[in-house]
Amino acid sequence: MSFDRAFTIWFTGLSGSGKTTLAKMLEEQLRARGLTRVERLDGDIVRQSLTRDLGFSKEDRDRNIERVTFVAKLLTRNGVVVLASFISPYRKVRARSRQEIGSFVEVYCQCPLEVLIERDIKGLYSKAMAGEIANFTGISDPYEEPLEAEVVVQTDRETPAESTARILCYLEERALIPPAAAAPVYSAEEEAEVEERLRALGYL
Repeated sequence: MSFDRAFTIWFTGLSGSGKTTLAKMLEEQLRARGLTRVERLDGDIVRQSLTRDLGFSKEDRDRNIERVTFVAKLLTRNGVVVLASFISPYRKVRARSRQEIGSFVEVYCQCPLEVLIERDIKGLYSKAMAGEIANFTGISDPYEEPLEAEVVVQTDRETPAESTARILCYLEERALIPPAAAAPVYSAEEEAEVEERLRALGYL
């Protein structure tokens, strides 16, 4: 079976829900399985280069995702697996990205707002609630949850490793990636021979 089909995995969720963490872990796992053409597109990094001219109004956010979608589409079309991590709060915009890119897997990093506020990893929620950050998703701007995401991970209940494993499982089931290398299976005779050698060496 061939696994040369490229695709985009689109991580969506509120700030601090684990999108970047899971994208990094998934990238490592994909490379370990022999997929060398993998690129991560991360919200913070993209805004420092590709979309540094944009603000955080709804229009600018939509334009930000439009540019990222264009890049992801080009990469995917040229055989690169793309891991895109963006809050991307609006369903209509995400649906447009899905349509444009084509081979698209949506992963919703679900985490209750109260848990994210308690974590407040970057200190952004406290600033938003204090009025220091305008148009902040989840506080002063809405987040529209995906209705039909291919994978939903509950990052308040699962470890990053558990969430990554569920994404990998989905990709395996859809034959998008090769399965993990299986442990070798030995016959009873081979097991007995190995045991005899270990005993001769003093390990048993």
